[in-house]
Amino acid sequence: MDKRYTYEGVELAYSVEGEGDALLLLHGWGCDRNIWKATAEVLRHHFMVVAVDFAGFGKSQEPREVWGVEEYTRSVEALVKELGVVRPIVVGHSFGGRVSILYASRNEVKRVVLTDAAGVKPRRSLGYYRKVYTYKLLKHALPLLIGAKKAQMLLEQRRKASASSDYNNATPMMRAILSKCVNEDLCAVMPKIQAPVLLFWGDKDTATPLSDAHTMERLIPDAGLVVAQGAGHFAMLEQAELWRASLLSFLKIE
Repeated sequence: MDKRYTYEGVELAYSVEGEGDALLLLHGWGCDRNIWKATAEVLRHHFMVVAVDFAGFGKSQEPREVWGVEEYTRSVEALVKELGVVRPIVVGHSFGGRVSILYASRNEVKRVVLTDAAGVKPRRSLGYYRKVYTYKLLKHALPLLIGAKKAQMLLEQRRKASASSDYNNATPMMRAILSKCVNEDLCAVMPKIQAPVLLFWGDKDTATPLSDAHTMERLIPDAGLVVAQGAGHFAMLEQAELWRASLLSFLKIE
């Protein structure tokens, strides 16, 4: 059943299943807590599973301001406090991995699972920066040259052709949030994570490549990596049996 809590005036949705030690499920960008259905079905027999819809996703309201990873993490910290949870297990996919990393770097947690997690700033090519700065130049110059209405139409066509599907599918507020979050590098806080960490990664992931997992494995004091051969950015869905076995082993469930 859906539950609600309010953080900074934003109503957020979450669900709770099972009993025992708390386990947080944090989804990726463009998804919602439903992506964890199969995982929650396994874990609810052993834990109190708390699945969250981040602000702007699922049944949660959009933020009223441009949030970064900090604000999203604070919203999770507020929920944990409201539930009276102590030392949760944190499981994060993609963007949820960002929040998991920051959360675990400054809060006491039992264990952390990061699957195809973001948090390492992407390496950008010269072509990427050329595209970004060309767009910014056109944004300022075109209205003066051809008028505001026609300039807006041309810029929108250019954006749709070159931007990611996550960006194109988002509202203006969520686009601004995505632009802010995607450039946040969390490598500096990774060494502060003191709990054991499982890294579960698809070797064909192009959104958060396997090299990111190796970086995290090097920076996080107690981290181990499981590579899902042939899987992409949703390795926990693409290699469901390996994911289940890895989880149960890491969480010491027989």
